[in-house]
Amino acid sequence: MDYLDSVLKKAKSERVKDFAYQNDEPASSKERILIDSYGETRVFQEKNEALPLYEVPSPHYKGAEKEMVQALLDLSTALIPSAESVLLTEREKRAKYFMKIMEIVEATPELRIPVNSKEFFANAVVKEMIGFGLIDSLLQDDDLEEIMVIGVNKPVYVFHRKYGMMRSSIWFYDDVDIRNLIDRIARNVGRRIDVHSPLLDARLPNGTRVNATIPPVSLDGSTLTLRKFRKDPLSIIDIINTNTIDYEVAAFLWLAAEGLGAKPANIIIAGGTACGKTTTLNILTSFVPNIERLVTIEDTAELSLPFAHWIRFETRPPGTEGVGEVTMNTLVKNSLRMRPDRIIVGEIRGEEGYTLFSAMNTGHDGCFGTLHSNSARETIVRLQSPPISVPLIMLSSLNFVVMQQRIFDRRKGVIRRITELAEILVVEGEAPQIQVLYQWNPSKDVLEATGVQSNYFGTLSHYTGLSKEDLLKELDARKQILIELNKKGIRGLSDVSDVTQNYLMKRTGRL
Repeated sequence: MDYLDSVLKKAKSERVKDFAYQNDEPASSKERILIDSYGETRVFQEKNEALPLYEVPSPHYKGAEKEMVQALLDLSTALIPSAESVLLTEREKRAKYFMKIMEIVEATPELRIPVNSKEFFANAVVKEMIGFGLIDSLLQDDDLEEIMVIGVNKPVYVFHRKYGMMRSSIWFYDDVDIRNLIDRIARNVGRRIDVHSPLLDARLPNGTRVNATIPPVSLDGSTLTLRKFRKDPLSIIDIINTNTIDYEVAAFLWLAAEGLGAKPANIIIAGGTACGKTTTLNILTSFVPNIERLVTIEDTAELSLPFAHWIRFETRPPGTEGVGEVTMNTLVKNSLRMRPDRIIVGEIRGEEGYTLFSAMNTGHDGCFGTLHSNSARETIVRLQSPPISVPLIMLSSLNFVVMQQRIFDRRKGVIRRITELAEILVVEGEAPQIQVLYQWNPSKDVLEATGVQSNYFGTLSHYTGLSKEDLLKELDARKQILIELNKKGIRGLSDVSDVTQNYLMKRTGRL
């Protein structure tokens, strides 16, 4: 209580009634136009500013205000038993804590908090106790894909699913506040970050991916980047509607990923950072027959699939003593002992690629993975080069490379497109041949067939007994199903997966 008494004394001397509650962004006299609003969020375009402004109600408290929030936080932490909320959902927990903190405020008149500011302080403390302080409202917005804290006296940047990169109205003014937030996140995931280990790469319980850096590696102060994942994962219908893919290529990949239950293709999805590789991987994997045993292996768990027989693995970095690391390669090797039907690797970077291709060459068909590269040719070079080092003879097991890119289009802004569907052909003793089946035309913004016939059709024909004409009819039937789903407004991943799974069961006589 000595601490509280000192806070009260300081607050009285600085007159609590003069507390300022405003957005963090410094006031701007620039002309601005409201271009969107939802919930408490408003999106503005300011004159002569390249990036739109993402504005949310956000506290700006310093000095006595900051001390007051900390005092209430200390009181609330001491007076609210944590056991009371163990079984509550996050929404229930927030509501319960808000009521309890309001009771504390009412029972402590010596705080001299103005009547119209009590809820503000209660909400601020709830965000500190349960949420993520200043950026809590950003994490609640499912339309945000990325949240980027780049230092003090600078806006927090966000990447909006609709508007792309934006400045937000939230600012940090003290590196200590950023560092405290990073430390809290690290504790929640059982990790630490300090001068000896100044990088943090982790995943929150809700799936949000976290990367944090502190000095000395980040020269201008602490940074924090959070990549949020949709509560409602995108389906094949969603990426058709955004023109990332068209119906014909979508039907082709559905057939290749599923393989008519006989001979699924091995597929690598390649592209640059944030181009949508994981989303496409998630969609392809949703086509896997649900009677199969699925094992996914990721650095940070991002996949979200409507499967019952699904085993998820995630790598683990070394502990504080430098031991306990579990690598991607270790997990791929372990998965081979678990009788998997499918092995899905979130991102191929090193020796796990060799192990995965070993699996492909020993009867594990329908393996998928992602890889960073800029073309199908570069993908093959990267697979053959250290540290992946896949021998030429093993590359024959790879059927397709799906190239995906994030592109700035002067007419449409930032777009994500599947730019190439390439088939890999390996003849013994010769360099791998790449034949492009579909190529993106940037001037028309469409995927165009090159006219090259897929060799995979011959393989599928051999294993299913269907003629190539039958397979072309099968492709058209699947294309029509996707068109009909879109017409009916069926787009959720689970709903679309139910349709595709039932279609396979009917097609193979199991339903």
